[in-house]
Amino acid sequence: MTMATIRHEGLKAWIDETARLGQPDQVCWVDGTEEERSRLAKRAIARGFVIPLDQDRYPGCYYSRSNPNDVARTEHLTYICTRKREDAGPTNNWMSPEEGYAKAKEIIQGSMKGRTMYVIPFSMGPIGSPFSKIGVEITDSLYVVLNMLIMTRAGSKVLDHLGTDGSFTKCLHTRADLDVRRRLILHFPEDNAVVSTGSAYGGNALLGKKCLALRIASWQARQENWLAEHMLILGIEKDGKTDYVTAAFPSACGKTNLAMLIPPRGLKAKGYKIWTLGDDIAWLRVGRDGRLWACNPEAGFFGVAPGTNSKTNPNAIATIRKNTIFTNVLLGDDLSVWWEDGEGEPPASGTSWDGKPWTPGLRDADGKPVPGAHPNSRFTAPASQCPSIAPNWEDPQGVPISAIIFGGRRERLAPLVFEALDWAHGVYAGATVSSERTAAAVGKVGEVRRDPMAMLPFCGYNMGDYFGHWLQMGGRMSCPPKIFHVNWFRKDENRQFLWPGYGENLRVIEWILARCHGKGKAARTPIGFVPAKGALDLAGLNLPEGAMDKLLEVKAEDWAAELDGVKVFFDQFGAALPKELWRQYDALKDRLKTKVPA
Repeated sequence: MTMATIRHEGLKAWIDETARLGQPDQVCWVDGTEEERSRLAKRAIARGFVIPLDQDRYPGCYYSRSNPNDVARTEHLTYICTRKREDAGPTNNWMSPEEGYAKAKEIIQGSMKGRTMYVIPFSMGPIGSPFSKIGVEITDSLYVVLNMLIMTRAGSKVLDHLGTDGSFTKCLHTRADLDVRRRLILHFPEDNAVVSTGSAYGGNALLGKKCLALRIASWQARQENWLAEHMLILGIEKDGKTDYVTAAFPSACGKTNLAMLIPPRGLKAKGYKIWTLGDDIAWLRVGRDGRLWACNPEAGFFGVAPGTNSKTNPNAIATIRKNTIFTNVLLGDDLSVWWEDGEGEPPASGTSWDGKPWTPGLRDADGKPVPGAHPNSRFTAPASQCPSIAPNWEDPQGVPISAIIFGGRRERLAPLVFEALDWAHGVYAGATVSSERTAAAVGKVGEVRRDPMAMLPFCGYNMGDYFGHWLQMGGRMSCPPKIFHVNWFRKDENRQFLWPGYGENLRVIEWILARCHGKGKAARTPIGFVPAKGALDLAGLNLPEGAMDKLLEVKAEDWAAELDGVKVFFDQFGAALPKELWRQYDALKDRLKTKVPA
């Protein structure tokens, strides 16, 4: 592709404008072919941006190491730029569009000198699907290009579909000088645009992902009556019939592991097949049949490496054996990769994520172990390589959703699973999702962090209005999905996990689906329906005596104490918070006082 062959005048004008601003040595249009991908990978190797791994052991795989100051999303430098501050809401950083564009222009001016400016037309979702949205990312990073070719459908076919005047999201990215003081991730939802400067990390630089597919898309979804959510999509097949569920969990709550679940031995006789459709993002629309339908807008997985192994996620391990980019893991001297809580023994020697020599057992001056991989190190792999990928994962019409599952990490509060009383109560359950901080998170261990619908960092507008949109969406469906809440992380008095998790979670989903089909025995509690005694199939699972009672226990006094934190969280939204959520709050408060089923 060349500029002369582009038929979209608005796109051409934006490319010309950006080239004048960034002043690159040349402009390269990405056509998405395998030949081009190979050529760009060789260029990235020659320029030291990636290192090819041992191609016999890791065919088509590369290693990349980012600047040590650029290893994660920078939420404090991420802004929603709307004309009115209240449209961004209290949980987002806000900047006026005028200030945002001015600051970005100052940083981008001349920042591409000596570099190539790549233009990547891409589709989030199958090209031409009614779910899909088109974006064009401009970047001066070959690493970004190679990752976008995995994570999206990119190239000439997208431009063909865009035509001469189609709508697209302008996604402008430049590494600049990677100075954190000149790092900004700016979203302009009213202009359908994103500008990212000073970072090359995936979440900040792969602008089709969190930036377009969640922050910009959530704004668009509200205008167009659909949902853009931080959710996995999972298919559960039994006896030739498949049910689909979506699930939203905050970080460190097992989202990717659930997306690639393998049935436990105890349920093998039932003949379950589990299908992965998406591990991170779901776009949901109301179908003509009155049901909610979902599509995964991504084409790849951008997963956290540490903790991924054959026990926690065997399908992920199989997925990343070829055609994968590994970022900030340990690079072995034998051109292998390794990470903590991963597969097998570490290499005898290697280079750590921050570029320093590393050997097993290495300790710092204080005697603490020196990790080989960064805790947020990543793998980028094509979704099509996943052994459990659903045969219909790219169906342009999406798949019908039977259940929506929210979850958090709570040691004492939430039971293993409960079903919301109705749609509005389910929205309340999603709006009050929370997790206790772990040792791996910034902040006090055990401190409760609110993360409604797991969207707190990703909602592109006022979350009070976002809750209202969820409530309104329920009224648009004649057959809405049932809503559930799960908690795999309840502990006993000795702070030991009561539930084994991983593949055993299918036992809980089995009950969830039974409830969706009018079956499954349940007991009504003040917070919703929990499985009745014996309702979960525990065949082959040797839980300690009394463990299931503890897992399903609802302590009214603990839930009543939780309401104080919910009130503080809700209060910040002021008049934007729907009255219905306060009604749900008061109703729960009353049910807890009686300590009897609702």
